[in-house]
Amino acid sequence: MYTHPNAIETYEVLDGEMEFFVRDIWITARKGDKLTVPVGVAHTFRNPTDRVVTVYNTHEPALRMKEYFEEVSRVLDKVTDRKTKPFRMNPRTMLYMGVLMNRFRPEITAVNPPDAGVRMLGWVGKAFGLNY
Repeated sequence: MYTHPNAIETYEVLDGEMEFFVRDIWITARKGDKLTVPVGVAHTFRNPTDRVVTVYNTHEPALRMKEYFEEVSRVLDKVTDRKTKPFRMNPRTMLYMGVLMNRFRPEITAVNPPDAGVRMLGWVGKAFGLNY
């Protein structure tokens, strides 16, 4: 779970089905549905099916979200072979994600796990020289 402390996030499901957790409830959204998450509201999402889902996602203002997603992709490339193995969170990945999340605090802030823990992981990862 996370928040965007300085942006409104919107989702539009273009194909398939997604579930969004916003304000302590799960909301199912299907093709054509739109959902807006206000500034600072904790949320997350998941695909409840085994099918590909297409979602149009925006952040207003965009801030550095494009760079954030590019760096998430670089971290995932660094910690796993996404072509042959599913993504799994492990201590190494957590350190890399902590470093990344510390770089993008105005754009995205952790809620669960707690932000203080994510910040600490980022400091430890940076102290070990982790870079992506």
